[in-house]
Amino acid sequence: MSIEFTPWQRTAYGANLLDSTGQPGVTVFEEITALANHHKAINLGQGFPDSEGPPEIKQIAMDAIQDGANQYAPGSGTLNLREAIAAHQERFYSLKLDPQTEVVVSTGATEAIAASLLAFLEPSDEVVTFEPYYDSYAAMIGLANAVHKVVQLKAPNFEPDLDDLRRAVTDQTRVILVNNPHNPTGTVLDVSVLQEIIALAHQHNCIIISDEVYEHLTFGVRHVPIASLPGGSERTITISSAGKSFSFTGWKVGWATGPRQLITAVRTVKQFLTYSSGPAFQPAVAQALRLPDAFFERFAADLGQSGEILASGLETAGIPVTRPKGTYFLVADVRGFELNDAAEVARMMPERIGVAAIPMSAFVHPENRSDYQGLLRFAFCKKPDVVSDAVQRLQRLPEVLSN
Repeated sequence: MSIEFTPWQRTAYGANLLDSTGQPGVTVFEEITALANHHKAINLGQGFPDSEGPPEIKQIAMDAIQDGANQYAPGSGTLNLREAIAAHQERFYSLKLDPQTEVVVSTGATEAIAASLLAFLEPSDEVVTFEPYYDSYAAMIGLANAVHKVVQLKAPNFEPDLDDLRRAVTDQTRVILVNNPHNPTGTVLDVSVLQEIIALAHQHNCIIISDEVYEHLTFGVRHVPIASLPGGSERTITISSAGKSFSFTGWKVGWATGPRQLITAVRTVKQFLTYSSGPAFQPAVAQALRLPDAFFERFAADLGQSGEILASGLETAGIPVTRPKGTYFLVADVRGFELNDAAEVARMMPERIGVAAIPMSAFVHPENRSDYQGLLRFAFCKKPDVVSDAVQRLQRLPEVLSN
């Protein structure tokens, strides 16, 4: 049976999901992970931690299961968790939220992104994102039959050109979708960029969806939510999750916060996606959000140490890197070598080097892949000894790239 896909369906599937015959295939993440597993390589491709979050938080989830928290949670999330989310936003960012009407719990941040986009997009509406971008953005924009416009973040600094941003946002723009701190580049957007986004949202009467899942993973800079800036809160849906802040990625507990009218629309769509999820995980995440400041500071410091081990190791091997200001991703540049197609390099690394990475071209529109074809994304959310082992193996990479 042959299935024909419309152009918007192809966009929704994403170029990385279509094989050479144009049929649905596997993502580059699946492909590289499979190669890593086959060759027993160290997987610095996918961004999953190799250590779990606090044991006392896990115990709360286990106790909740034993105590019967195994049926549907309220569609908006348990009140305890919504109150903890609201308290977290006020504690860290002085944002005051009504947990009854301005917070909704989702099945991970990815569902919150999907529900937010589907709630506000009509066919042919425009969505502006920065490129490279988290791959679900293009998929959901495509599923909504909307138009995806990008503002490129270019190496080595990966900072947006404000003139490019102003040209991209028009009266046809319905959503400006921001990821800050930014995956995959590790950029933390300057406040001046956030202020320009707010000004453009007001000028063109659009909303802002701000994906801030790496909010507690910044190095030497402070995370500033766009909703905390003047003019930002009334137009912004802010999204985060427990997966990135507490290393419980499999729990899939995320949330969206913002003005009542925006969150009501998100909640309306969300109830037809999963309705609710994770009743035993929600009390655990609520307690995690109440952990002392020292936990969040130590978490970022430990990851920053692993990132520095990786960055220094790659530089010692002669491979230029862009040190991240946030997230747990680092960009390496192989454009100066004879073998400089990062997609090809990523496919050969698990076997030849024993380390896996993801080509940056997986995060961009197919038409722009040549702008990023020499860049690799490494995830350093691993134990320091694992990263050190990977660094030793990566010392062989320049020799392989030069033959």
